[in-house]
Amino acid sequence: MCNASLQSGKLLASQKHATVLPGIKKPTLDEAGLNSYRPISNPSFVSKLVERVVDYQYVEHAEQNYLFPARQSAYRHQHSRETAVVSLVSDLVRAVDNGKVSALVLLDLSSAFDTVDHGSLLTVLDDRFAVTGPALDWFRSYLSEQTQTIIVGGTESQTVSMDCNVPQGSVLGPLEFISYTDEV
Repeated sequence: MCNASLQSGKLLASQKHATVLPGIKKPTLDEAGLNSYRPISNPSFVSKLVERVVDYQYVEHAEQNYLFPARQSAYRHQHSRETAVVSLVSDLVRAVDNGKVSALVLLDLSSAFDTVDHGSLLTVLDDRFAVTGPALDWFRSYLSEQTQTIIVGGTESQTVSMDCNVPQGSVLGPLEFISYTDEV
């Protein structure tokens, strides 16, 4: 099933639908406040299975060819917030030791998964990450005609189309996001 999907460069429409549930961001937040929640996408089991195969192959390709930024810590195996903070502190200490002034700019990317443009992501995958042929066709199919239904308190919304996002809760969402935000 996974091989057929990848070789054809197509993901079935039934595998592009997700149910979205609200997930509390932190247990310490007020459960009554809407800002305490983030949308968690729950794609089908089959979709997650195919995504895991693609995720494995894509990460292997990107790491073998050194395509991920060396300092990209989020959503990568053997990388964490701790490795990012250690690297940052080391750079700041080195700058101070060399008599340099440093500035730190922090960005809130908490809603950034919802703003990823599919066309731009496909261009990045092709141009920067050398994803071509059936693999690029598969990503194009995966990103096109995505739909979701939102369920809150037992009430289900109508099905809506998604034309720009990488779903939080999907297997490929984080990988697509770090690829999309990669600097050339």
